[in-house]
Amino acid sequence: MIAILVDGDACPVKDEVYVVATRYGVPCALVANSRIYVPPGFGVEMVVVEEGPDAADDWIAAEAQPGDVVVTGDIPLASRCLEAGARVLGHDGRPFTEDMIGGALATRELKSQLREAGVVSGGPAGISSRDRSRFASKLDELVARSVREAGPTAG
Repeated sequence: MIAILVDGDACPVKDEVYVVATRYGVPCALVANSRIYVPPGFGVEMVVVEEGPDAADDWIAAEAQPGDVVVTGDIPLASRCLEAGARVLGHDGRPFTEDMIGGALATRELKSQLREAGVVSGGPAGISSRDRSRFASKLDELVARSVREAGPTAG
């Protein structure tokens, strides 16, 4: 069975994830370094990992399987999950794909170097209502595709 794995620490679209997971009856794991409130009744598992800069990423990358849907804004984690065969969706509703991940990693590195040099400051912009709507629609599409491809489960 497929699952939705959420990089929870800075995820601004958790509510949309809970709705889609519930709609399809798909297990969902919210992964973070500390406990985050999860509303009851959505069947979401809160996974608290040990402290460390990449502990949540490492857990998600180790658990991601072909057909799973990973929600993250972290480009290196997206790359690792794509390698595992998972589908990966950014918080703004844009999917990470094999075709674009190399360019995204290179752009991330360049921006990091520019920040270190003091040329650029600040992080990514917040998500808009349009991004939120695109995210919900694309997540629904990816989960539906994964459920369809997984076929009926023996019970």
